[in-house]
Amino acid sequence: MIEVKNVVKSFEGKTVLHDVSARFETSKTNLIIGQSGSGKTVLMKSLVGLLRPDSGDILFDGRNLLDMNNTQVKELRKEIGMLFQGSALFDSETVMGNVMFPLKMFTDMSYDEIRERAMFCLERVNLKGAENKYPSEISGGMQKRVAIARAIALNPKYLFCDEPNSGLDPKTSIVIDELLSDITHEYNITTVINTHDMNSVLGIGENIIFINKGYREWVGDMSQIYTTSNEALNDFVFATRLFQEVREYVVRNEKKHP
Repeated sequence: MIEVKNVVKSFEGKTVLHDVSARFETSKTNLIIGQSGSGKTVLMKSLVGLLRPDSGDILFDGRNLLDMNNTQVKELRKEIGMLFQGSALFDSETVMGNVMFPLKMFTDMSYDEIRERAMFCLERVNLKGAENKYPSEISGGMQKRVAIARAIALNPKYLFCDEPNSGLDPKTSIVIDELLSDITHEYNITTVINTHDMNSVLGIGENIIFINKGYREWVGDMSQIYTTSNEALNDFVFATRLFQEVREYVVRNEKKHP
């Protein structure tokens, strides 16, 4: 579990995060949502140590990131997997080479052990047979799955995903969502996903943190989000007519069958 306690972050005198507290639970898909400029990306960067808050605490299973020295931070990062928005694969490396990379960097495993682990991760994301291809030779959805395989290669306790469905079609986005959800539960990972995708929110949002203008305004799950009275959250989630109609349908049926 990751706990954020009273985190404040400012840039050039402008406060971007206002006393934010939140819990990201183990073996759950924890989603951070909010409009562009809301502060959710700053929160994510603070969680992974790319930004240092002005005040507050960030606890990884009780260990305070902000109290760690450089050596301790490096050790913690061995427990963290990252899925970047653009996949961030190495174009000059094969699919297998990309997944092997963190194992070569951060473990003392033999080459055969590294290759075996990488192949296991590729099979887990249904990419057996693609190991000798280069990123330019596979689709965007396959690239995301390679990035997921690389992110779980070190068997992380914590998995951070920045807009994992960016640039993907709706059908492929569902595949990625389901894969992230399955991996989270199967390996007991604390997964934190920064997303704009409302299909993800309503499909795999087990613990949703809504950030609005730098404040944590709402916490709940995908079932509670349909009936929330938070106007800012309603405006954000149900901005499209389709989602508004879904919400109205749910509310009507709850009144009929309380």
